[in-house]
Amino acid sequence: MKSQFLIAAPHSGAGKTTVTLAVLRSLQRKGLRVQPFKCGPDYLDPKHHTLAAGNESINLDRYMMPDAHVRELYAKYTDGAAISIIEGVMGLFDGANKMQGSSAELSVFLDVPVILVVNAKAMAYSAAALLYGYKHFYAGLTIAGVIFNFVNTPTHYRILQEAAADVGITALGYLPEQEQIKIPSRHLGLHISAETDYNSIINNAADHLEKYINVDELLELTKRAAPVYTRSPASPAGDLRIAIAQDEAFNFVYKENINVLSQLGSIQYFSPLKDTVLPAADLLYFPGGYPELHLPALAANTSLLQQLQHYKGKILAECGGMMYLGTAITDESGTIFPMANLLPVHTSMLQKKLSLGYRQVFIDDVLLKGHEFHYSQYEKNTALTGSGIRVLNARDEVLATPVFKTDNILASYLHFYFGDNVKGLKKVLGI
Repeated sequence: MKSQFLIAAPHSGAGKTTVTLAVLRSLQRKGLRVQPFKCGPDYLDPKHHTLAAGNESINLDRYMMPDAHVRELYAKYTDGAAISIIEGVMGLFDGANKMQGSSAELSVFLDVPVILVVNAKAMAYSAAALLYGYKHFYAGLTIAGVIFNFVNTPTHYRILQEAAADVGITALGYLPEQEQIKIPSRHLGLHISAETDYNSIINNAADHLEKYINVDELLELTKRAAPVYTRSPASPAGDLRIAIAQDEAFNFVYKENINVLSQLGSIQYFSPLKDTVLPAADLLYFPGGYPELHLPALAANTSLLQQLQHYKGKILAECGGMMYLGTAITDESGTIFPMANLLPVHTSMLQKKLSLGYRQVFIDDVLLKGHEFHYSQYEKNTALTGSGIRVLNARDEVLATPVFKTDNILASYLHFYFGDNVKGLKKVLGI
């Protein structure tokens, strides 16, 4: 038996990320090995989790991943941990298509109870109706406890505590509002600022949590039989040389994507910002990130850009990586910065518009899944989606999202998840 739970909320903005980070740090400070997970395709929350727990956070996603893969990942990373904590995504029941891929669906699938974080700043006994609805809406869902956030007085909390008791849900405490523990706003919803001392913020959040929340009761309420993990025999690594862009401009990478790439050969990392020599490699992987925040440095590294134009191996590029392979990127002020010129596309931070959602990409007979999240747009796009390629959203609606495929390049705005599909990736890339 070990404590396992999913921290969720009725809606975004209730404070579930701050509570998650506070719980992770509180347990880590007690000397407990805690394994964090993130429901959904988010890149930033896992970075925060990893900092708070001292243990790398893993994405679990029932839209992008087959069920067997989700179970395997959860068992694999829970094995050896004293406590496993999943941070939910959006509201508890919000998914790609109704509840598909939602926090509630994942909770029931893994038989993990929910700790609900409720923003009760402007709520009193009406919390009983909200909790009753969330408790009974989805068969099989277990809400083990509730934390009331943004509650500033014990009197207010007593009313909320009575509401929870009348519904049959344990109230674990309340958290007064405190400016010092708020995570700063994100660049495009996805940025960790180098100027922010996140470690201090997380420590302050843990101190705050320990004053008002019964962490021991939380752990006792959420004890469940641990999943059994059977380790598979290691496969011999291939002989490909793989180079992955990794620096402040390119860092949106799923751990399991790296794990499956390591099965294909040796991996090394390089920085398009700082390295002037392109590594000798059979496959270059440019993941997404923040190239728009580092355009002068990327454009100034002409040595690397010129070497890319003569590179003959395979290239996989996602979102920011694709932007870097284009002819140019225009920043928010209208300044144009030349890029690698491997794709006839020019992207721009002017006229920003959010493109967001899960994607299915059919490339001939191979299906790759991923998601799209960006504000930049094409200023010029003379490249056409490769023949035999179709892009659909989570509702199976056909989209006009371009996917660029040449003899040696696969690139698009999509962030692919291929941690369960190395065969499909090899076939698409021709390696």
